[in-house]
Formats: sequence, C-alpha cells, structure tokens
Amino acid sequence: MSTPSTRREWLASASVVGVAGFVAAACSSANRNESEEEDVAPPEDLMREHGLLNRVLLVYDEALRRIDASQDLPPEAVGDSAGIVRSFIEDYHEKLEEDQLFPRFEKAGRLTDLTSVLRAQHQAGRRLTEQITQLATLQTLKDPAQASTLASALRQFNRMYRPHEAREDTVLFPAIRDIVSKEEFAALGEDFEKKEHQLFGEDGFEKMVDKVATIEKGLGLYELGQFTPQA
Repeated sequence: MSTPSTRREWLASASVVGVAGFVAAACSSANRNESEEEDVAPPEDLMREHGLLNRVLLVYDEALRRIDASQDLPPEAVGDSAGIVRSFIEDYHEKLEEDQLFPRFEKAGRLTDLTSVLRAQHQAGRRLTEQITQLATLQTLKDPAQASTLASALRQFNRMYRPHEAREDTVLFPAIRDIVSKEEFAALGEDFEKKEHQLFGEDGFEKMVDKVATIEKGLGLYELGQFTPQA
C-alpha cells in the first residue's frame, strides 16, 4: 500500500509529464499551422498578382491624368511599369494561366467561352504593352500627337484589364477546385512557386511589389491615405 507521500510524488510527476506533453502537442500544432500558412493556394497566388497589376493600373491612371492635363510626367515611370507588366504579368502570370489553367478548364468543358475571351485579351494586352513601351519616351511626351497615342494605349489597357482580372478573380479562379483533384490542386501551387523562383528568385513577388512602390513614390501615389474622401 502506497503512502500519502508516495502518492503525492506520483501525482506531481504525472502532472509534469502531462504539462510537457501538452506543450509539445501545442508546439507541434503551431508548427503545422505555421507551415500551412506559408503555403499559398493557386487562386490566392494569382489574385495577389492581380493586386500588383492593379497598382500598375493606378500608375497608368496617373500618367493619363498628367498627359491630359499637360503636366510633367517622367517617362521612366511609364516605361518601368510596362516592364513589370511584360516580365511579371505577361511572360509569367498569363503564361501560367495559358499553360496550366485554361487547358484544364477546356478539357473539363467548363467556362470555355470565358477562357477564349481571356486568351484573346492576353494577346491584345501584349500588343498594347509593346506600344506603351515604345512610346514611353521624353520625345513622345513633348509631341502632342504622340502623347495622345500613348494616352490612348494606356486607356485601352486599363479599360480591358480591370474587367479582365475581375472576371478571373470572381469566376475562373474560384472554380479551379471544381475541376482538379486535391493532389493536382496542391501540385499546381508547387508548380507556380517553382516557376516564380526560377524566373525571379526566392522573393520574386516581393521584389516586384518593391519596384511598383518605388514608381508610386516617384509619382506621389504611395501614401494610401490620400485616396480617402475628405468629409
């Protein structure tokens, strides 16, 4: 028969073991959650890249405003923005859609009318980006006729891409899970990340965000509070 002292020692030991087990389980759970949080699902990955594109569209809006008002506009702000669109949006983001997403929807017989329009708009966007790149010069901005041509290209680009990306975000991307298995869905995310790292390095997206932020600061667009309506 155990003594009271022995029982107290046993209970104390069991308590320590229980607490240690609880802490270990909690840490393990936290590590799993942290690991899960680091994974970016394909729709989220594509949508945040649309957020980057939206910031470029804001730069284009400002360029349009300055051209229309005959105000000073650094041509490199437009040229650098077009460079981001060409390298990150057209040659990477849109290529992922064209190579990895659209064929899957078409094979499944889902949203094929939409993917057809999206493909055509990608091609139209590339033509506009080429035109914008060529016209993003000081000489263009000094020539009213050429400046008007640049403004027209910027306006067409923004008018097309805002509904384009909105339709993808609200219709196409949410439907990805419906046409692929869980395993294929996870593999898509890994493929997206691998391609981004190959083209732009480990922090490719973050680097592009920093580039856009630099352009915004040069145009006085960076401070978010300026867009709040005044009461």
